[in-house]
Amino acid sequence: MLFVARVTRAAEGNRGGGCRAAMVTNPVHGLPFLPGSSFTDSTKTAFHRSQTLGYRNGYAVTRRPTVGIGGDRLHYNQLSQAELDELANKAPVLTYGPPRPPPPAEFVPAHVAFDKKVLKFSAYFQEDVPISTEEHYRIRQVNIYYYLEDDSMSVVEPVVENSGIPQGKLIKRQRLAKNDVGDHYHWKDLNRGINITIYGKTFRVVDCDQFTQEFLKSQGIELNPPEKMALDPYTELRKEPVCKFVTPSDFDQLKQFLTFDKQVLRFYAIWDDTDSLFGECRHYIIHYYLMDDTVEIREVHERNNGRDPFPLLMNRQHMPKILVENAKNFPQCVLEISDQEVLEWYTAKDFIVGKSLTILGRTFFIYDCDQFTRQYYKDKFGMPDLPRIDVTKHEPPPVKQELPPYNGYGLIEDSAQNCFALIPKAPRKDIIKMLVNDNKVLRYLAALESPIPEDKNRRFVFSYFLATDMISIFEPPVRNSGIIGGKFLGRTKVVKPFSSVDNPVYYGPSDFFIGAVIEVFGHRFIILDTDEYVLKYMESNASQYSQEALASIQNRIRKQDAPPQDAPPQDALAPGSESMQATEEPKAQDLDTLIDTIQMHLKDHSCKDNLCETFQIYDKEESGFVDKEVFFKVCDTLNIPVDDSLIKEGLQESDLPFCPEDRIFHTTASTSFSNCCCRMSLKLGLGTDSREVARPAC
Repeated sequence: MLFVARVTRAAEGNRGGGCRAAMVTNPVHGLPFLPGSSFTDSTKTAFHRSQTLGYRNGYAVTRRPTVGIGGDRLHYNQLSQAELDELANKAPVLTYGPPRPPPPAEFVPAHVAFDKKVLKFSAYFQEDVPISTEEHYRIRQVNIYYYLEDDSMSVVEPVVENSGIPQGKLIKRQRLAKNDVGDHYHWKDLNRGINITIYGKTFRVVDCDQFTQEFLKSQGIELNPPEKMALDPYTELRKEPVCKFVTPSDFDQLKQFLTFDKQVLRFYAIWDDTDSLFGECRHYIIHYYLMDDTVEIREVHERNNGRDPFPLLMNRQHMPKILVENAKNFPQCVLEISDQEVLEWYTAKDFIVGKSLTILGRTFFIYDCDQFTRQYYKDKFGMPDLPRIDVTKHEPPPVKQELPPYNGYGLIEDSAQNCFALIPKAPRKDIIKMLVNDNKVLRYLAALESPIPEDKNRRFVFSYFLATDMISIFEPPVRNSGIIGGKFLGRTKVVKPFSSVDNPVYYGPSDFFIGAVIEVFGHRFIILDTDEYVLKYMESNASQYSQEALASIQNRIRKQDAPPQDAPPQDALAPGSESMQATEEPKAQDLDTLIDTIQMHLKDHSCKDNLCETFQIYDKEESGFVDKEVFFKVCDTLNIPVDDSLIKEGLQESDLPFCPEDRIFHTTASTSFSNCCCRMSLKLGLGTDSREVARPAC
C-alpha cells in the first residue's frame, strides 16, 4: 500500500507523462504494481487536471490538489510521524549492503596547526659592570618567545631610549640546546619561577602572558606562581631627584620671577656690516626677559634669502656689559662667565630705541620696539615717547642699460639680441602680419641713377615683401650688355638714408611709387613703373600713401588710357598760329604738375640764399650760362640732388632753345631750385629772351 502511494505521487508530479500515469493507477487487486500487471481503464474519457491556482485577498496563491487527473481521488499516506521517522532512519541493508565507515580525519601538519602561535615569557638576567664606580651589576629585562610551529626560540630586550647599551634582539630565532647531549628546549621545559641557561647566560623566568597560561594549562602543565620583576639599581637611582644647593642672596629672585613672569621686552634692531667684504645689513629681534634679566637674539628670515633657517643668533643667557681687566684672557669658550669676571651686566635701561649697543662683538642699532615695551619704559623710566626710526635704505635708481653702437653687421634688431642674453635668440616676429600678408609681394621697375654712361640703360626689379618688410633687387640679364645680371640684393630690410643709427627707419610700402628715389646702400634708384598688383594694393590701402604717390599712379593710368595722337603738320607749329597756342596751353599745364612734384620732392632741401651769387661768380661774362661741370660742382657743394630725374626734366623744360649742349642757363636753374620762385622761373623759362628769364627770377 505504501509502495502504491509513492508511485501515485510520482505520477502526479510528472507533468509530461500525466495521462499515461493516470491510466495505470488502477491495478487489479492482488497483483503487484509492476509493469505488465496493471491494465488501463478503456472506459475512462476524462483526463483533465484539477486547478491548483487561485486568488486570496487579491494575491495569487497555490493550493494542493485534492483530486488527480480525470477526477480520481488522490491517495495520501496514513502513517504516523513516528513511522515516517523510522522509515527514514532505516538502513536498507539487504538492498545496499552494510554502511561504509566514515573517512578518517584530515591530517593537519604542525606548521599549519600552530601557525602564528607563540608563547611569551618575561625574564631577566644579571650582567656584571666591572669598570663603573656607580654600579657593579646591571639588571636587563628581556622577553623569551617560543614558536610552537617549529619549536624555535628567540630572546628580545625592549629598547630603552638613550640607554647607551646595544638592545633589541639578543638571540635570533633558532632551536636552543639545553644540555651538552644535544637536546633542545621544548615548551614542556618552560614554566614560571625557573632558571634557563642559554649560551652561558642564565635567565630567570618570572611571568608569562595570558595565551601562554591557557595553552600550558590545556596541556596539563601546572604553572608556578608569578614572581616580581627585578629592577635595575642604577636606573632607580637616576629616578631620584638631584640635590641642589642654593647660595643665599640678598636679592629676592623668587619675587622677581613671580612679578615679571612671562613679561618680555621686544626690540627690533639691525646689524650693519656693509663696510666689510660681502657684508650686508641684517635684521634681528632682541628679547629681554624681565624675570631673570636674560637676553635672547633671534634672526629675521625673509623668503628666498638663501640662508639656513637658524632661529637663534644667540641663545638666552645673561649678557656681560663690562668685564674685569684680567678677564680678557679668560677662556670664555670653555668656561662660563661668573660674577667674578664681570663688573656690570646688561639691564633693561641699556636697551633704548635710537641707541647702539655691542653684544658679542657685534654692534646692534635698535630702531623700534613693541607697544608693551613702550608702556614699560614709560612707567619704569619715565620715557613717554620712543619713536620708530626709519632704517630702510632707498635703492639707487636702476641704471639704464644702453645698447652699444651699431657695428653695421646685419640688422640692428638682430645684433641687439646679443646684448639681452648670453645665448641670443631671434627677434620676435609679427605672426599675424606674416599670416595675413603671406605671399604678398609688391614689384617695381627701377633705373639706376649713376654718372657712369654704362649704367643708364640698366633696369632693376624691386620686390617688397609685405610679410617681413624686406626688399630684394633683381637685375634682368641683358644680352651683349657686358653686365652680368641676376640677384643684385638679397632679401633684407633697407634703412632710409636720413635715419639715425640708434633708431633706424626702414623703407615701407608708402615710400615706393612712380618717380620716387630709393637709396639702397649708396645706390640711388628711380622707380619707373609698377605691376598691376601694386595698383590694386594702393587702391585698397590709399590711406597709407601720400598725395604725391597717388598722383603718380593717376598720371600713369592717364597715359595708358590716352589714345595715340598723330603729329601735327609743320605749318601748324609756326609761332603765333592757333595750333601752336593750343599746344602751349597743355604744355603749361604739364609744367605746373611737374613744378608741384619737384616742390614735394625738394621739401627737405631748402635753397640757399647765395645760390644765384655763386653762379654769377663763375659766370664772368654775365651771359647767364655756365659749363655743365661747373654747374654740377656747385650743386654738389650746396648738397642739391641734381641727379634726380625730376630735376633733370625740370631743367630740360626750363632750358632755352638757343642754349648750347655743353652749357646750362644757371639763372633759370637756380630759380628752379628756389622754393619761393620755382613756379615763376619755370614759367619764364619758356620764353626766348634770356633777359626775360634772368632779371625777374632772383
